[in-house]
Parts: sequence; C-alpha cells; structure tokens
Amino acid sequence: MEHKQFNYQQPFLLESGVILPRVQVVYSYFGTLSPTQDNVIWVCHALTANSNVEDWWKGLVGHGKLFDPTHHFIICANILGSHYGTTGPLSVDPVSDERYYHNFPFVTIRDMVKVLDLLRRELGILKIHTCIGGSLGGQQALEWAIMEPDLIENLVLIATNAQHSAWGIAFNESQRMAIEVDPTWQERRPDAGHAGMKAARSMALLSYRNYDTYLKTQTNYNVEQQDHFPASSYQRYQGDKLVKRFNAFSYWILSKAMDSHNVGRGRGSVIKALAKVKAKTLVLGIKTDLLFPIEEQKLLASYIADAHYDEIESLYGHDGFLIECPQIASLYKSFLTANIKIDR
Repeated sequence: MEHKQFNYQQPFLLESGVILPRVQVVYSYFGTLSPTQDNVIWVCHALTANSNVEDWWKGLVGHGKLFDPTHHFIICANILGSHYGTTGPLSVDPVSDERYYHNFPFVTIRDMVKVLDLLRRELGILKIHTCIGGSLGGQQALEWAIMEPDLIENLVLIATNAQHSAWGIAFNESQRMAIEVDPTWQERRPDAGHAGMKAARSMALLSYRNYDTYLKTQTNYNVEQQDHFPASSYQRYQGDKLVKRFNAFSYWILSKAMDSHNVGRGRGSVIKALAKVKAKTLVLGIKTDLLFPIEEQKLLASYIADAHYDEIESLYGHDGFLIECPQIASLYKSFLTANIKIDR
C-alpha cells in the first residue's frame, strides 16, 4: 500500500463560512488504476479510523480478499479534522504559525466530502466503481453520491443513516461532556483531555456493542468475585487503547461533524436529497445495532431509487460492520451479480 500526501494550496471554504488557508490530505492506495478507470474502490473510513484500510478492514481489503489490489485500485483518504495527517486540530495554522488545538473550526460531513472530491479531481479519477463506508464512513459515501450523482456506479452503505439521530447526538454529547471535565482539556498540548477521552471511549463502546455482546464476552463466572470484573477492565482497556493512537481534539471535532449529518440540509428534505442518488445502492443494516438501528437503513433503501436492502447477523451490534466481513462480502457479490443480470 502506498501512502501519499496531497496539498491543496488554495483557501478552502467550509460550510460554516470559515476559511481554512490550505488543506493537506493524507491518503493510501494500492493496486493499479485500469486504463478505463473501471476498477476504483473508494473506501470512506469511520470516526477514529485512518487511510490504512488494509489494517482496520483486513477482512475485506487485501490480496485474496473481496477488494483485491490484483484487480482493483483501492483508495482511502484520511478525513478532514482527523488525527492521521489530514488537516486537523493538531495541524499548524499558517496564519498564527501555531497548532490549532481548540481554534480548529467546526466541520461537517459535507466539508469532509468536498475535500475527498478535491483529491479525486487531483488524481484525475472520473468514475468510482464502488464507494463503500460504514457508520460515519457511510455518511460520507451517501453525501458524496448526492453531491456528485454521476460519479459513483455502486454505493454500499453499512450501518449508517441520512440524518444523525437525537439518540446518536445524545451519545456524542455525553462523550464530549466527559472530555470537558478533564482538567487538562483547556490546555494547548497534544495530550490534553486524554483522561476524558478514555471515559468517552468507554461510553461509546456501549453504543457500539449491546447487552448480549457483553453477556457473551465479558461475563464473570467466578461466583466468589466481588470486584475487578472482566467488563470493568475491558472498558478501561478500550479507553487506554484509544489514547495511544488518537487525540481528544479530533475526537471532539469528528463527533460534532457526525451530529451535523443531514443530507436534507439545503435540499428541501431528506427524501428529496435521497432522490438525487443515481448509484446502484446496497444498504446493509445490522439487526443488533443500537446506535444506527435498522429503521435508519430501511429509510435509505425506501427513498434511494435503485437500492437493495439486506441485513447482517452479528453478536457485536454496530461494530459488526468492522467484524462481519464474510457476510458483507457475500452480500456485495450477490448485489453485483444481480445488477449485472439487470443490465443485460
């Protein structure tokens, strides 16, 4: 996999009206772009992931996998506001010559997608065979299909929605409240708010999983034990794991961006916006998903003209989009086969 950097040296206007003086984008790709550009697989990543899609979606991407660099040109770009090289809160503001930290402006999913499209144009990619994403990645993929209706041939939306729900926003706000009470949060340093982010990640995990997940994987079977339970240590482990690779500023910014997601903004309504999608669309819901319940995916499939809906069985709730790769691969292959038959 190749790792590259694209520097957009012109002012970039955010949806809020704020201007970023310039934008840097870190992206990864592997495989070879075909002469007809009919093999582009563009992966949109979720909240704390990065452009190294082979690392976090290894069940779908790699040699011998569903998206194979032998046949496909696979690309994933780190999103605006994130931690892994694309312009974000730890970047240096060229105006002040200091890191942004708390001064990094509010961004939306639409802003992220505009940056992705700048990169796409820079690379000369005129057509995307498949654009795929789960969760916040699915929000980006959907927004892109609406903004550029003729760009994407096949759209795969997993465990995502057209408008972020009050339930999802409440989870995100609770996590931000945990960061706020960290006494270091107001300091201008890369590790500010880390203790709060540990607690935030623990909260988030409860929405990513469900009762049965914890019952199956974290139950204590020692009837004499009174403290230090597996579920307790697991929550702390997940918080510790995240602070080793992420920062609270990006966590804050990206959770706010997720809250902003509403494809109907400026387009009359969600239904009118979904009607703009021309891509053949596979919508996948996860039956046990508490954060993005299947009603949200069914709505997408109901109002996107050429959409097929299917469901994934998973013990792991929302995190099933990262874990249940064999099911996703099987459903995607069936979707493509059905479309080929229809086209003929």
